[in-house]
Amino acid sequence: MKNLKYIIITICFVGFLNSCSDDFINVDNKEVLTEESFWQTEDHAMQALTAAYGAMQSASGSKWAFFEEIYTSLAYRADDVTNNTAETYGRSLASFSNTTEESGPYNVWQASYAGIGRANQILQQVPDMEALSADTKKGLIAEAKFLRAYYYFWLVTGFENVPLVTTFSGELENLFPSQAAPSEVWAQIETDLGEAEADLPTSYPSEWKGRATQGAAKALLGKVYLFQEKWGQAETKLQEVTGMGYALLPNYADNFNGLAENGSESIFEIQFSGDRSNGNDERQVLNFQVSPYAFGGWELFYPSQWLVDEMKTDVNAGGDISNRVYESIFFDDPNSEMYSRDSGQNETYASVAADLNHPKYFKKYAFNADENFYNGTNISVIRYADVLLMYAEALNENDKTALAIDQVNMVRQRGGAIDLGVMTKDELRMQIRHHERPVELAMEFGIRWFDLYRWQRGNTATESIKTTLENHNKPFAENFQDKHIVFPIPLQEININTNLNPNPGW
Repeated sequence: MKNLKYIIITICFVGFLNSCSDDFINVDNKEVLTEESFWQTEDHAMQALTAAYGAMQSASGSKWAFFEEIYTSLAYRADDVTNNTAETYGRSLASFSNTTEESGPYNVWQASYAGIGRANQILQQVPDMEALSADTKKGLIAEAKFLRAYYYFWLVTGFENVPLVTTFSGELENLFPSQAAPSEVWAQIETDLGEAEADLPTSYPSEWKGRATQGAAKALLGKVYLFQEKWGQAETKLQEVTGMGYALLPNYADNFNGLAENGSESIFEIQFSGDRSNGNDERQVLNFQVSPYAFGGWELFYPSQWLVDEMKTDVNAGGDISNRVYESIFFDDPNSEMYSRDSGQNETYASVAADLNHPKYFKKYAFNADENFYNGTNISVIRYADVLLMYAEALNENDKTALAIDQVNMVRQRGGAIDLGVMTKDELRMQIRHHERPVELAMEFGIRWFDLYRWQRGNTATESIKTTLENHNKPFAENFQDKHIVFPIPLQEININTNLNPNPGW
C-alpha cells in the first residue's frame, strides 16, 4: 500500500471524535462529496479503505501524533525503555504521574475510534454498492472487519472499559454510547477476526502489499486467544500461521532498516512512505527519535539498563554477545557500531563515547546510509518471530515444553544465540517472559507493555507489573499504582459523553 496515499475523504465522519458544523453542511459546493454521492465507484470504496488503514497513523494521519503520542504511550511505561526526561513527550506517562487529560491516551482513543467508524461505514455501505463485484465486496468487508478488530484490540488492552460500536450512525441518540464489558469487546474481536480470516487472501499483488491478509488475521486472533489464556485455541491458531510460508529473515536488522518491508517475516505492518508528493508527508520520524544527538538525532528514548544487562547474556556458542543484540542496541562494547547521519559512516562506540549524552541507544529504526531525513520505513506490528514466541508460550502452557523450546530456538538461531537446552515448564515460562520476548522484540510498538499487562491480568503465574518494574529498576516504579495498569478514559471524552465512566482510580 505504499502507493495508496492517506486520503482524507470529504465526508463527515460522525462519531465521538469529530463533528461537522452546520455551516460546513450547508455550503453549496457540488465538488464536495456527500455520503449519498460518495459510495458509487470502486475508487470510492478504496479511498474509504485507505482512510480506515490511515487511522493507524493517528486519527488525522499525522506522523507527529503517531510517533510523539501513540507510539510513546505504548512504549514508555514498560521496563525495556527509558525516556529522556529532558523531553516533554510522554514524560508523565513514563513517570506514572499522568492525569486523565494526558494527550497520548487521548490520541490512542481518537485513532482507534476513527478507524472503527471508518470500518463500520465500509461494512454498511459496501454490500449495497452496485459498482463492485461480489469478490471485491467480500474482500473489502473482510479487511474492514480485520481493522475494526485491530482497533478494538488497542482499546480493550489500553482502556479495558470502552464503548462497543459496530454500526455507523449520525443520529444524535447513537452518538453517546455507554461502555461495554471487556468480555463483550473480546468476543467481538474474535468474531470479526474469525470472519475476516475466512475471506481474506493469503497475499496480494506487489502494488497492494501491506493490506491485511489471512495470515495477519490468524496471527492477531492467536494473540487475542493468548491474551485471554485460551491456550488450546492459541496453539491451534498460531500453528496454522507457521504453516503459511512465513520465514525469519536471515539478517535480523532487515526487519527495521526498510530493506525487507512486507517481506517473508512480516505479517502486518503500519505502512509509511518516504514520498512527499501532492502535499502528503507520509514519512516517519522514529529514526530521529532513537538516534543520538551526536549523530543528528533527538534521542527521545533509549534502552533501559535492565534490557542492556539482559541482552548481554544473549550469547553464541563461543560466549560472545549475539548478533541480534548488536543490531538492536548501541552500547559500551568494542564490537558495537552505529550509523551517524552527521558523519555519514558507521561509528564505533569508543570513537564517539565522549560525545554521547547517554550510555546506550536503540538501533532499531535508527539512521542508516539509505536515507536522507525522515524515512519511509514501515513499523512492524506482528512479525513471524513474535508468532513463534507466542506459539512457544502456548505450547508450554499446554505441557508441550520440548516442542516449545524448538520454536524458541528457531528465533535464537537466526539471532546468533546458542540453543536452549532442556528446561522445565516453569523455567521456560520465565525464559520466554523475561528474556526471549524482550530481547527479540525490544521497543517494538508496545509489545513489551502488552506482555506485562496480560501477565498481570491473567491467572497463569500472575505477575504484578509494579513488582516487575521495581525488580528491573524502572525509574519512577514507586509511583505505579493499580490504576496505571490501564489508561484513564480521556477527560475530553467524558466531558462530551456523560454516559462514559472513569476507569477505577482515575
